Amino acid sequence: MKLTRLRLIGFKSFVEPTDFEIEPGLTGVVGPNGCGKSNLVEAVRWVMGEASYKAMRASEMDDVIFSGNTGRPARNHAEVAVSIDNSARKAPSAFNDSETLEVSRRIMREQGSTFRVNGREVRARDVTVLFADGQPVRLRTPAIEPRGCRAQKSASKQRHSRITVRNSPRRPHFGRRPSPTNTARSNMERYRYVLGHSRRLVCPSAAPLAGQADPLPLKSGGDELP
Repeated sequence: MKLTRLRLIGFKSFVEPTDFEIEPGLTGVVGPNGCGKSNLVEAVRWVMGEASYKAMRASEMDDVIFSGNTGRPARNHAEVAVSIDNSARKAPSAFNDSETLEVSRRIMREQGSTFRVNGREVRARDVTVLFADGQPVRLRTPAIEPRGCRAQKSASKQRHSRITVRNSPRRPHFGRRPSPTNTARSNMERYRYVLGHSRRLVCPSAAPLAGQADPLPLKSGGDELP
């Protein structure tokens, strides 16, 4: 999946509807300090489902709404939308019936956010899953760097550098959801441990017998659970 357009309405300094076309190749935004370049990066993260107001350089999430100035009054809502080229059909099955996806997030002052995909209201988790599966376009990726990130990396220790390389966009599987089969297997292993430990606590004399009990059947090499 590829981002093709970004639209902002009332988000931070972008009070008027503003469209940014993302053409194939390298797209750059050049401007003086304070023109809103960092706001564009934060808008992309925000529409992808960012839940931390600190990541938006704000004291609360409502601060992303245009707060007004001497010539314009404050707005009561803000909205960011991104258009995605899904011609390769890489989106999750719930959204994979269209070649173009439009994901939008709208926030009303003191009322929270709502998400929509192609005009249909969805959960925040659905949007997170959409971008988690659409590698390398996802929320938690070094491909989207907040303001001051480069300077922080330059001064970081070797351990932080290894983490950055490990989570780089060339390794998209780190952003994918955990496999349900692997999750079930981990839960079963935890269940066996807790069950054996509980038996030893309840009846210490039965501890030698606990290890002789038949374990629950679980295939360790395949992807199927009985």
